[in-house]
Amino acid sequence: MNDMIESGMHRISEAALNELASSALTAYGMPQVDAVDAAGVLVLADMFGIHTHGVSRIASYGERLDLGGINRTPNIEVMQAAPGLVMIDGDNGVGTLIGARALDAVMKAARETGIAAGFVRGSNHFGPIIPYGWRAAEAGFASIIASNATTTIAPTGGRDARLGNNPMAFAMPNPGGMPIILDMALSVVARAKIRDARDRGEAIPDTWATDRDGFPTTDPAAALDGILLPIGGYKGYGLSVMVDLFAGMLSGAAFLTGVKSWVDSPGEPQNLGHFFILIDTSRLALAADLASRMAAFAAIIHATPPADPQRPVMLAGENELRNLTRSRADGILLPAKLVESLKKKAAGR
Repeated sequence: MNDMIESGMHRISEAALNELASSALTAYGMPQVDAVDAAGVLVLADMFGIHTHGVSRIASYGERLDLGGINRTPNIEVMQAAPGLVMIDGDNGVGTLIGARALDAVMKAARETGIAAGFVRGSNHFGPIIPYGWRAAEAGFASIIASNATTTIAPTGGRDARLGNNPMAFAMPNPGGMPIILDMALSVVARAKIRDARDRGEAIPDTWATDRDGFPTTDPAAALDGILLPIGGYKGYGLSVMVDLFAGMLSGAAFLTGVKSWVDSPGEPQNLGHFFILIDTSRLALAADLASRMAAFAAIIHATPPADPQRPVMLAGENELRNLTRSRADGILLPAKLVESLKKKAAGR
């Protein structure tokens, strides 16, 4: 597949983008083997259509690498605390590198024991979770994966951010078909959607955010100066609490307001925490029937009469997985300016 320019966009193959992204990270001082693993997660994010967490992140990672906020050459330590329990110290490396190495370690343990958990400390932003869930599912593992994050959400009834918009994901393998993957953060909407409404001069629903005093607002400018609201009200707040307890507390990482902001303090380690829980489905009694059972499950959901005939009912993650298939066939469409900036960095310019 040849690279193509399309009205300000650049279509590039998976292999070419992996090479370009890893070369750019190497130019920031990362060893090649580490850069390849770190880039792989970001490229998958773009292939799933999650461009906010794809190779566009390399510049911000690079800024922190240059400032010393991220360790270029981390000594990632994997400690076997028990047969099915792994502790990983990321030594403040690039988060996608640490996430990839942690997933490998937990998959190895789960393959040996049937079920395993891994807890990660000393990490940074590790991209979206769907690449990890997809890789685990492709290897036959059901998974629960989550991370804590910089504080952007207030406890229910509060007016000061004390919790992160902590992402979490569930993934189920599907032999012979597409896995089912739920990957979500815990705010009603991303802050980017509020910025878009402000730029368009539009009001927002009062369920998206509060103003600085903790009261729901329809004014996007006030919302950007305030606090994101969690999904499901107090239930989303509770989920954020529990993710932080598992990802931050059990791992020995920072938690709540102890997590550094990569925007406000780019030269300081974030010390993010992640956790991975994997189940080897080949060990289960239903393993031989999993393909037919998953097909029946999907058929029931897909047969749901849609409210809008133009919008058929889909399973969690189905749209992203279709993007992945399309990206592999047709290439990944990215802004030409982004691709050019990566080429310049990779070339040492």
